Amino acid sequence: MQFNVFPHDSKFDFMRLRWVSASLSILLLVASIGAMAVQGFNFALDFTGGTSVELRFEHPADVDLVRERLDQAGFEGAQVQTFGSGNDLLVRLQPKEGAADAQQDGDTSQTAEEVVHIVSTPENKATRLSSGYVGPQVGKELAQNGIYAMLFVMVGFLAYISFRFEWKFAVSAILTTLHDIIVVAGWFAFTGHEFDLTVLAGIMGVMGFSINDTIVVFDRVRENFRGMRAPAREILNASINQTLSRTVITSFVALLTVLALYLYGGGSLRGMAESMMIGIVIGTLSSIFVACPLVMWLGVSKQDLMPKARDDSALARRP
Repeated sequence: MQFNVFPHDSKFDFMRLRWVSASLSILLLVASIGAMAVQGFNFALDFTGGTSVELRFEHPADVDLVRERLDQAGFEGAQVQTFGSGNDLLVRLQPKEGAADAQQDGDTSQTAEEVVHIVSTPENKATRLSSGYVGPQVGKELAQNGIYAMLFVMVGFLAYISFRFEWKFAVSAILTTLHDIIVVAGWFAFTGHEFDLTVLAGIMGVMGFSINDTIVVFDRVRENFRGMRAPAREILNASINQTLSRTVITSFVALLTVLALYLYGGGSLRGMAESMMIGIVIGTLSSIFVACPLVMWLGVSKQDLMPKARDDSALARRP
């Protein structure tokens, strides 16, 4: 027996709200782009450069406690993660304000020793295994590669949806996905939360989730256009209602998973989890309130969705 949150034949009139949802979406886009233009991002060490220190403790170290001690000592936003055994930690931090020139000259020993002194306790002393400086040029290359990766994924989505559906669906899906990632990125610009590579990975995960959710709805739209004799608005409403339970259940389970990652995954994964939580909520709403209205405004019809070579004769026989 299939579990449904909403009845399969529910009659919610989503298309009636299309102008309201479009207005809210445009407001979100404008606010997000404005936040990115005015405030910019709080880029992490991955993009700005800084000092990397590998530490070994006598006993397994408390990552959150190490991060807290570094924050109190003035190294705010330090990235701390385990590697190898639980006794080994990798600490990546930006130089203190006013100390950037010394770091850029390659003098990281003093900073590394200061880190060792800060994180060591009488019960659990730390020793330095190695240290080094990551230049901002590396971060610039990472940012460029991230942008290229997102563009590559966008082009792939566009080609796939155009092949599977029709170009009007492809345009609607890409615009919806762009809406989702711009809003997620705008959230990080507005809040000032640290933007690192894990956040970028989360945004790319949001792209995949958003496009998958949209394709599920579009697939039902295509089936209903072929089988129902009704105006486009009614067919789109029916398609959303028929997939509503699946959309809500999938999004809820995904949100619970990412929430657990946010709560218990530690600081190094918090940015990715946060971006995916925001993206899941926005992506779920956009697949209902943005994607289908866009298809309707682009004027999709039954003729657009009938396979040209195989079903022309069947289409001609229909009244």
